[in-house]
Amino acid sequence: MKMKTNVTGSALMFVLIAAMTANTVATGRNSYRSEIAKFRAEREAELKAENGWLSVAGLFWLKEGENRFGADPSNEIVLPKGSAPPRAGVFEFHQGTTTLRVAPGTAVTLNGKPVATAEVRTDEKLVPDVVRVGSLSLTVIKRGERYGIRVKDLNSKQRREFKGLRWFPVNEAFRITAKFVAYAQPKDIDIANVLGDVSKNPSPGYAVFNFRGKEYRLDPILEGKDKLFFIFADLTNNKTTYGAGRFLYTSLPQDGKVTLDFNRAENPPCAYTRFATCPLPPKQNRLKIAIEAGERNYTSPLHQESPDRE
Repeated sequence: MKMKTNVTGSALMFVLIAAMTANTVATGRNSYRSEIAKFRAEREAELKAENGWLSVAGLFWLKEGENRFGADPSNEIVLPKGSAPPRAGVFEFHQGTTTLRVAPGTAVTLNGKPVATAEVRTDEKLVPDVVRVGSLSLTVIKRGERYGIRVKDLNSKQRREFKGLRWFPVNEAFRITAKFVAYAQPKDIDIANVLGDVSKNPSPGYAVFNFRGKEYRLDPILEGKDKLFFIFADLTNNKTTYGAGRFLYTSLPQDGKVTLDFNRAENPPCAYTRFATCPLPPKQNRLKIAIEAGERNYTSPLHQESPDRE
């Protein structure tokens, strides 16, 4: 009887341990799914924010001399109909310097303060000056040797009619721990953008990972001081995901490893607006596998318009 009692007790203990283990695994899985749900909600809120990509309403490259702006179609910079006076002013561009001259009687601000004439800083230092006319904000951007005016509109159709993003179901198989091979010193890698410009960007190393029995490599560039930025393409592009590839941001490597969580893969800005100047995946980041995780194709009424950029 004593032996039977011991066996029964051991079996019960085994069942309890198994139940506790299963509960721990389920709790961890639910916690991870909640984490991804939070990330995706924040992603949508960021896109729809006043300064998000859904508010972008135009991009106009500057020519030497005067570049008139306003709602009249004869301007070099044509603002959305009804959003501004027909002639709101001029951006005078000369050898990389842009000077704003506001038309008399037009209410315009620069960084929140009324302005009549002022030099406007570009986005080269990441924080450009912001010119505001009604619901519009105008900034000077530099891409390669080009300078342009990017227009954002709080009342843009994209922003008003946004109904959310589409995602693949969360799949933990696409949360991959990769080996990170660091360079002794960061190396520059060439990154082209949709305009054909090529820039050199510092890369601290590369990630190597195994997926379904094969080894793959991805080269990131640095994003600020605390992130890696992977621009990648895979076999889902032009099918279930955006044709030009997707982005993935990660924390910096720790102990020679980096987590590639493709459930967080996101579309580049060009998926939402034809007025973006997105970087493209370098050749070595074009994966010969289908990454069926993260953000899927985005469709918008504005994508029915001509894709030509000004």
